Amino acid sequence: MPLQFESFKTIIDSHKRFILTSHVNPDGDGLGSEVALAHYLELRGKQVSILNCSATPENYLFLHQLHPILQFNSPHHGDIVENAEVIILLDANDPDRLAAMAPFIMKSHALKVCIDHHPEPGKFADLYLLDEQSPATGEIIYSFISMTGGTIDLVTATALYTAIMTDTGSFRYQKTDSEVHTIVAHLLQAGADPVDIYEQVYECTSAKRMRLLGMALANLQTLYDGKLAYIVLTREMFETSGTTEEDTDAFVPYTLTIDGVQIGLMFSEMDDIVKVSFRSKGDIAINELAKEFGGNGHKNAAGARISSAKLDDVVHQVLKSAGKFVK
Repeated sequence: MPLQFESFKTIIDSHKRFILTSHVNPDGDGLGSEVALAHYLELRGKQVSILNCSATPENYLFLHQLHPILQFNSPHHGDIVENAEVIILLDANDPDRLAAMAPFIMKSHALKVCIDHHPEPGKFADLYLLDEQSPATGEIIYSFISMTGGTIDLVTATALYTAIMTDTGSFRYQKTDSEVHTIVAHLLQAGADPVDIYEQVYECTSAKRMRLLGMALANLQTLYDGKLAYIVLTREMFETSGTTEEDTDAFVPYTLTIDGVQIGLMFSEMDDIVKVSFRSKGDIAINELAKEFGGNGHKNAAGARISSAKLDDVVHQVLKSAGKFVK
């Protein structure tokens, strides 16, 4: 990606005001990549705002301490978007993933840069830094910083370790190769604390989130001779436990821990949509199933957000379609 990196460096050198954003309900990869890149830009005297459609989940607020992460509010942040010279979308490759922010971003006259590792990007940006083989967007940011002479200091190392750790499933997904571990070794040498970061992300949960997880697991069901497992989270469960969509992070992988399960699904009933999380093992391209319902993602991890539909109908339709993916 050297040519794209050179083009991106030229954009950085010739502009002053930047906005970084990520997909709705940002995860560790999106947030960590934002913070690392924001720090890189600020060290070069740039004005940088991280502006996301969704609030930062509680377990990632330690990243907010490294660099402010704002939640978009159109009356307050409209001017920031309007005055931006460059808008960078990280860990997402289509404006639709920006939800309420999308119209503001798309009508902006700012240059648009997309940095991502997901397949099938939308056509909206002036420059793309894409690598589907990267296990995390954070790895792309690491490569860019390293190749352009940037410093991997404590802030950068902490943010990028968070990004890579979370999107590799704590270094256990298929794309976790020797290069990932080489990068992580450098991040540890630069001061990233693997124990503290893991605890912040996975072991500082709330009691209400644990109650929701208990409800989810209590209602887990299997299908297709135990090769598919699924969880259904109703609006009532969210209300009873006092939780939100953000609290469901890392729930769906539990389905794949069951012996013999090839496909794991989670259905979350929101106020106006049904969110479906798709996971699979091995050669099952579960993103192809997600596409049937307007979603997309990686081969083994994808998602879809279905509007104007009843929960029971979505569950029935997805489970029926999933049958042809079971092996």
